[in-house]
Amino acid sequence: MPNPGTYLVVLKNSQAKTIRIGKLAQLDIRKGYYVYIGSALGPGGVIARLRHHSKICTKPHWHLDYLRAETEFYQAYAQYSVERKECEWAAALAGSAVVSEPMKGFGSSDCQCGSHLFYSSSYAKVVRTISLIGAIQRVNLDADI
Repeated sequence: MPNPGTYLVVLKNSQAKTIRIGKLAQLDIRKGYYVYIGSALGPGGVIARLRHHSKICTKPHWHLDYLRAETEFYQAYAQYSVERKECEWAAALAGSAVVSEPMKGFGSSDCQCGSHLFYSSSYAKVVRTISLIGAIQRVNLDADI
């Protein structure tokens, strides 16, 4: 049985550029790390969703699919639970001075959050910010997917 839960994807961008995020808007991406928070409570669970996000999608569906096509899948974290925690996690990251929200509405069209996407120039800062979430585990894609 697939494990449902909330996940966090870290993407690495090596080159500044402007990209289109579906119908939402254009996004100027900078060199650094992008952190996306989502949930997967359906039949495939977290692992299936991370499998999707780890690859470049030929038919983008989610906002992250557009950003993923221009960045490197760097790391994934998850908490397995039937409880949707993405807004709680987004609030924790939004309250941090360590990361910023590069685009309002990214990944949050179905909630009241400003964004589910965050940016930092440093992976060390990303790790420090992730620690604000609490009980979250790093997902080893080679072993878990």
